[in-house]
Amino acid sequence: MAGTMHTLRTAPCRLLRLMLLMGVALLLCVSQGLAQTPASAPYKLRVVGGLAALSQFTRWEEPFWTRELSRLSGGKYSADIVPFDRAGIPGVEMLRLLQLGVVPFGTTLLSSLSGQYPQYTAPDLAGLNPDIASLKVSLAAFRPYLEKALREQHGVEALAIYTYPAQVVFCRKPLSGLADLTGRRVRVSSVGQADFVGALGGVAVNTAFGEIVPSLQNGNVDCVITGSMSGNTLGLPTLTSHVHTMPLTWGLAIFGANRAAWEALPPDLRALLRRELPRLEASIWDESERDTAEGFACNSGLPTCSVGRKGSMVVVPVSPQDERRRQEIFASTVLPRWLKRCGARCNDIWSQTIGPARSVAVPTAP
Repeated sequence: MAGTMHTLRTAPCRLLRLMLLMGVALLLCVSQGLAQTPASAPYKLRVVGGLAALSQFTRWEEPFWTRELSRLSGGKYSADIVPFDRAGIPGVEMLRLLQLGVVPFGTTLLSSLSGQYPQYTAPDLAGLNPDIASLKVSLAAFRPYLEKALREQHGVEALAIYTYPAQVVFCRKPLSGLADLTGRRVRVSSVGQADFVGALGGVAVNTAFGEIVPSLQNGNVDCVITGSMSGNTLGLPTLTSHVHTMPLTWGLAIFGANRAAWEALPPDLRALLRRELPRLEASIWDESERDTAEGFACNSGLPTCSVGRKGSMVVVPVSPQDERRRQEIFASTVLPRWLKRCGARCNDIWSQTIGPARSVAVPTAP
């Protein structure tokens, strides 16, 4: 997943630099969120989607916006979509650009908000969700707060929340369990992952998704945390030998709209999207669960591999020791550090949302 970048500054000169980064052509395109051609022609939405080349985008987001929207609306509405990592938009800037209306409809990775808005990363903290069922419980408890905060504090309407497949550990050298990460340099994509790796005695190396392969090739990292299927897509079976099955995180992403742009849509289009985007969300979650299992099957070369490249990796199962260590690290390191970064308000947020849903209380001071 895309790595955490420096905290966003809101000064006008910063915004100007962002605009230059994105390019004049892109700005002219996306800043119109809804472009209306002559009276008889359909409206066309401009959408910034998730990471390119991954199934969330190629199998679901892109077909929905470029084909299904037109079909569902009888040709009345259509859309263009570009993945954010090919649009020249740093992931850490997406929420701010949505708030400003520069990007009216776009996808924000929750992990990219760790620096400025750590409170929003709560449902996917490293070590919290050992399976997708746990992730669903965490998100369901947190979602009302998240949607309300985005609407009231940022002017952003959250229309869907997607997840990527399980984010797991791939290593170049033999790995028998999480304890073997001690002393190894491990690619991470969030502060929470870095906390978890550090607690295991590893060295966290924050690395963008697009830099995973070069980092392995040049020896900058010994292991990487990425999606089980994403790693297969990147060709990690040829660069690493072992993959551990414990999900350290998943990779939640919000698809949202600038509120003014959302309210400017024709009422029937808003109604259509309110009806269809939850279905798209459900399809992406189902796909992520399948891709998690498919990733392990393909990385190890099982006959059940149907869409990925067959490798010959060793798949390391979660041992009782690994599970105990996960629980210990989450309670003693990940959650307390998140609360410290987040401030006193997050004690209340946690206690009113995920804490009771997952039976994990705010740790008491020693």
